[in-house]
Amino acid sequence: MADMLEQATDWLDAMRSKNLSRPVLYCRGGDSVEVAATVGKTVFEIDSGYGAIERFESRDCLVSVQALVLNGVQVEPRPGDFFREAVGAKVLVYEVMAPGKEECWRFSDPYRKTFRIHTKLVDQQG
Repeated sequence: MADMLEQATDWLDAMRSKNLSRPVLYCRGGDSVEVAATVGKTVFEIDSGYGAIERFESRDCLVSVQALVLNGVQVEPRPGDFFREAVGAKVLVYEVMAPGKEECWRFSDPYRKTFRIHTKLVDQQG
């Protein structure tokens, strides 16, 4: 018998990509691919070790794992990759990163269908 929860996750991922996303360009070096990304956020609280808690808010992009293909190869996000998003006449550039020793991405569901990729705005062009 098929796993109904996994089937539901597939359906939800397809609906998220179709109805709750915007096109962005995922870039690594000279390679890029247009993907449907749903915008979210993650708040990190990092203990500096000196009695202070630093708060870092990341702009997240939720992207289907199967959509992240560069040069015909399915890839995982890496620090230093970029998202380029057209907003009117401007292009916003977000670098894939996370604070401290945190990972720059995680799976957003138990079936590993969607990446939650942490980013930070690093440039505005145009």
